[in-house]
Amino acid sequence: MATKVTMEALSPTMEEGRLVKWLKNEGDPVTKGDVLAEVETDKAVMELTARGDGVLRARLAAEGDTRPVGELLAVIGAPDENIDALLKKAPAATVTPSGPSSAPPSAPSSAPSSPPSQVRPASQAPPASQSPPAPAAQPASTPSSGNGGGRARSSPLARRLASERGLDLGQLHGSGPGGRVIRRDIEAAASAAPAPAAAPAPAARPTPSAPRTAAAGDFEDVPLTQIRKTIARRLAESNGPIPTFFLTADFDLTSVRELRTRMIALGDEFKVSYNDILLKAIATALSQHPEVNAHWLGDSIRHHHRVHLGMAVAVEDGLITPIIADADRKRISEIAQESRELAKRARERKLAPEEYTGATATVSNLGMFGIDEFTAIINPPEVAIFAVGAVGDVPVVIDGALAIRTRVRITMSCDHRAVDGATGARFMQTLRRLIENPLMLVF
Repeated sequence: MATKVTMEALSPTMEEGRLVKWLKNEGDPVTKGDVLAEVETDKAVMELTARGDGVLRARLAAEGDTRPVGELLAVIGAPDENIDALLKKAPAATVTPSGPSSAPPSAPSSAPSSPPSQVRPASQAPPASQSPPAPAAQPASTPSSGNGGGRARSSPLARRLASERGLDLGQLHGSGPGGRVIRRDIEAAASAAPAPAAAPAPAARPTPSAPRTAAAGDFEDVPLTQIRKTIARRLAESNGPIPTFFLTADFDLTSVRELRTRMIALGDEFKVSYNDILLKAIATALSQHPEVNAHWLGDSIRHHHRVHLGMAVAVEDGLITPIIADADRKRISEIAQESRELAKRARERKLAPEEYTGATATVSNLGMFGIDEFTAIINPPEVAIFAVGAVGDVPVVIDGALAIRTRVRITMSCDHRAVDGATGARFMQTLRRLIENPLMLVF
């Protein structure tokens, strides 16, 4: 019996995935558990594995294609098995099966189905593979009519690009599966278009100039990656509906600096940063204020008894928040080691789903970029996020005398539906006590 391979939801926020690279060709033998392809999700690059034995009869998506969760990507079956019934459920524009079937070779197909494939984190996250350059698209004598209505088969991106460039899809030959017009065909046609005719000499009397319009080469449209799409959607969900207020406080880090210096002197095992100590302080304060270590659920507020601290990490095309689980119960040196490892794997797109989902609160630090103070956007359903600025020595007045002290500013963004002003202020008081007396974090 044929096995369907579909796009699976690999994280709570994933709605679609991009096929980075096929690792099996049509006609290749497949054993259950074999890696079929690599897929870019909204968080990482994962491996798509087979759940059945047989032959890869059809690949129904091309490298670089984005498909929604649940859509059919491939079919595995016996070499002589007829898979027409599966392909009939798919839209007309698909890729074709290999082996005996009444469907013609290279007919593209996609159909939603129950998830039959397993996906796991890729051992290495390769860059998206590049398709070979397509020959310049030439005008077709007869427009392609993949849908029976005289309209050329094309991807949504190709249709948008053609509209922007004023190209007629019906006059292009597609190089995609089944003659489908894809992005590279549009780009090739645009580059092969004849140069505009020279403008006539200006009249003796000057005339008003036409509005300036962007010409080819003046700009580049960069398609959204899966992680950037998720960031845009999640932040739109946060910034509008969530009534947010901000609390900023200036903390004295002189004692933290002394503690850090003594720890580093003990050896590499105790090499910690200011951020590691601040993560420990925030996690400890959260454990004492469950009303802040909480999720807003619409009709209830969930107070968490464990502190799973999200740590915002900038990656090449966006932001991801790996999680330090039970951060309040870990030593500062353990937080330091784990945060370094998580940040490294986050930048390599190697995090497993459980390593970036389930945070109870989040910390974002832009101090290393010289940012003194900023406000961060809450990541729902969390009700608080902490923005850490740059650490620096500043002049302050202590007991009427001028002194130089190490300071940092931290801004707490609060969801007012769950956290009132006084609640947030009490949390910041606890945080100040811990930061300015860091021995409380050690014992």
